[in-house]
Amino acid sequence: MTFQWTAVATILYGEIGVILVLCLPFISPLRWQKIFMIPLWSKVAVFWNKMFLTIIVLLIVLFLDAVREVKKYSAVHVNEKAANVNSSVFDHIQMKLFRSQRNLYLSGFSLFLWLVLRRTITLLNQLAKEMTSHAALEMQVNDATEAAKKYLAKIERPQEVLSEKGNGAKKELTEATNEKLRKEVELLKAELQKTSNALHKANTEVAAVKKQSEGLKREYDNLMKEYEQLQDSLNEEEDKKDL
Repeated sequence: MTFQWTAVATILYGEIGVILVLCLPFISPLRWQKIFMIPLWSKVAVFWNKMFLTIIVLLIVLFLDAVREVKKYSAVHVNEKAANVNSSVFDHIQMKLFRSQRNLYLSGFSLFLWLVLRRTITLLNQLAKEMTSHAALEMQVNDATEAAKKYLAKIERPQEVLSEKGNGAKKELTEATNEKLRKEVELLKAELQKTSNALHKANTEVAAVKKQSEGLKREYDNLMKEYEQLQDSLNEEEDKKDL
């Protein structure tokens, strides 16, 4: 295996390892966000986009080159088989075809997993932000509820005092006070409703991001099964040729 394909295989195995670590269920998105916010990662993130685009271009070039090699040796393989040439020449062409197919699988899976890796990191950051906003909205709802309870307690106290004294003038004053307090309670209720709507929207967005993350995980598991099957078939072909 030449240097460039050894590098592609190394990238592929590294991508598989990183994606498996990112998909661990006991590490929350908030913890991943804290890891991404460390100073070392912040310095690397400056060059992340350039590095991502550079590797994408290199993998696309290698993938297209592998496709070309597969087409080339497939045509030669068919022609030599039809011509009944020497068995050693035929085996050499078959070996070249096998290597080109192996390189095609390596570059194709590396390219796909590189895109999956970037998307997974993006989804983790989005999910962490949604969870943070969700917690903040819950705190706002609790604060608004506590304020509403305090205003309701203020309304009940004047009513109890005035009912004991039975003074008409004080009752009128209490009614004006109660009316003012009712308006304030209505404003608080409106604010509470607005905050509740925002919380519901945040919950919906968090659920959507979680579903998208689960779908990505299922797609990755299916891809890994296909990769293992292809790897087993390639190993079987290589064992047959060694025999």
